[in-house]
Amino acid sequence: MTKMAPELPIEVDSETGVWTTDALPMLYVPRHFFINNHVAVEEALGADTYAKILYDAGYKSAWHWCEKEAELHGLSGVEVFEHYMTRLSQRGWGRFITEQIDLEAGTARVRLENSAFVYQLGKVGRKVEYMFTGWFAGAMDQILSARGSELRTVAEQVQSAAEEGCDHGLFVVTPAN
Repeated sequence: MTKMAPELPIEVDSETGVWTTDALPMLYVPRHFFINNHVAVEEALGADTYAKILYDAGYKSAWHWCEKEAELHGLSGVEVFEHYMTRLSQRGWGRFITEQIDLEAGTARVRLENSAFVYQLGKVGRKVEYMFTGWFAGAMDQILSARGSELRTVAEQVQSAAEEGCDHGLFVVTPAN
């Protein structure tokens, strides 16, 4: 394994200890801590209920992040989506690869390799990265809105490397109704 320094800008306020990246406050926690908490909430609420809560929260957060990042870096359109995939990958969630994106059609396919969830949980026989689905729709919809489009989307995880016979995760974004 080759080691490297983080590729994203990290600043730490010496007085408060607050970490920031691209002008947004961040938290730095061990992967096992986050995923153990995630699993505990899933067990308490049920996977379907928790997935819906995470979808809505993730959608809102992705919209906000993309809006702020587009403004900060002067990005628009597909550049915003690609920047988002890069930053997610740089933060240790996994490697997010945009296989297809069409803003006019409101569609995208995102491949997930090296999933933090799969590294922690292993082959559990089900989709475990549902937390990300709202992120992709929220990012797409913010980009569409910034372009003046009223088209809105939904995202779905169609496979996970945690499932037998799968070596990567896959998410699809399609127009909502």
